[in-house]
Amino acid sequence: MRLATLVRILGRRNPLNQPQLSTTQPQATEPATTQAAVDKSTERVRRMFAEIAPRYDFLNHLLSLNIDRYWRRRTLGILSPQNGDPFLDVCTGTGDLALAAAKILDTQTTVIGSDFCGEMLAFATQKQRKMRLDGHRLAFLEADTTSLPFENNQFQTVSVAFGLRNVVDTLQGLREMVRVCRPGGTVGVLEFSQPTLPVLKQIYKFYFRRILPGIGNKVAKNSKEAYAYLPASVSQFPCGEAMAELMRQVGLSQVRYVPMTFGVATLYLGRK
Repeated sequence: MRLATLVRILGRRNPLNQPQLSTTQPQATEPATTQAAVDKSTERVRRMFAEIAPRYDFLNHLLSLNIDRYWRRRTLGILSPQNGDPFLDVCTGTGDLALAAAKILDTQTTVIGSDFCGEMLAFATQKQRKMRLDGHRLAFLEADTTSLPFENNQFQTVSVAFGLRNVVDTLQGLREMVRVCRPGGTVGVLEFSQPTLPVLKQIYKFYFRRILPGIGNKVAKNSKEAYAYLPASVSQFPCGEAMAELMRQVGLSQVRYVPMTFGVATLYLGRK
């Protein structure tokens, strides 16, 4: 189905109709750090991802030792989307989670992947054709997660995988995910987190800060900016109970989180 048709079906957002959610900041939402705050300005982050888009999938699998495939597969198993229930994956990048959802759902179930970087979405569309999913109600839409172009209460499941930390305003991104989710629906956030086992924690930090940026820069032939940004953005993003509290603050209930691979990644879940 063509993207324009899907957007017409789902409707455009009415800004005056948004639910009013608390903007009060919870205590200690982010881990203590002496680092300077990461610059997550929209244009800067969009440019970085546009630059690395051609090698993004290869590097994801290489740098995670292919464990990122397992994280997404397990996430989809826990979210358990059902035929007929619309599914939205925001900050979809090259579309891995949206594509995986479309693959297990029937051809009439709407699946949309949105991202603010058109260069990343071009690769998602290529993968859709390669996977022969053109006959599905699957579409990729260029959109900012802080201002999604959908009416309220459209999707049964709203997910994000390794992308929320790149949104300039985390709370606003979460608010938008909740706004477009149906009452009774699920919001799921898969993100890198901080391992707590002492030895693993040290190995993880060394790999993220010393090894990963070097490999990324050489393979992607990109400026050092993008792969220095990754460990910095992860280290300053809330994890564990701090992230769960943010989800409660935007109106989600039954919030829980599932650590994966000794806490290297965590899936956060909440019910609208």
